[in-house]
Amino acid sequence: MTENKNDFELVKSFIEGNESAFNKIVLKYQQKIYWHARRMTGNHLDADEVVQEVLIVLYNKLKEFKFQSSLYTWIYRITTTRSINFLKRRSIKEIFSIEDSVPKTMKSKEDIIDNIEIKEKYHKLEQTLQKIPTKQREIFVLRNMDEMSYDEIAEITGKSVGGLKANYFHAVKKIMELMKDDEND
Repeated sequence: MTENKNDFELVKSFIEGNESAFNKIVLKYQQKIYWHARRMTGNHLDADEVVQEVLIVLYNKLKEFKFQSSLYTWIYRITTTRSINFLKRRSIKEIFSIEDSVPKTMKSKEDIIDNIEIKEKYHKLEQTLQKIPTKQREIFVLRNMDEMSYDEIAEITGKSVGGLKANYFHAVKKIMELMKDDEND
């Protein structure tokens, strides 16, 4: 609750004209916005574009924030909507570049092999996520990668917990099928 109180104080301060309060909100949430957008869009450049859209929306709409949910939930809802809209507009199927996930230093050949294996698995999951329906991807990302509860996801998406569980079940089933099919190719 302290987090909400601090967020609410920042929002009120911004509404009263304190521009630095907005900067504090951005610093606090920018990385979370980015990673959620990246998981939804599948690559760095698209995620950056979504982040820019989200920050513009936040700046323009923060004065309309109703204080009925946490700021975090409200920002995630905006990020999810902007990501989905971006995918609809562009229908992009690219995946993030390999160089983004290569660590700067490696200690041994085993580290290199482990890193390549982890990168390949993550890359494969990112590719697979781009093949499932957007609503299923959204639930899967929020549940697994952002580690949110069904109640939090329901608050963000406005959907029932039961519907979310069904979408999640279908997403997991589809991902497993697609990944199995890719292994057989």
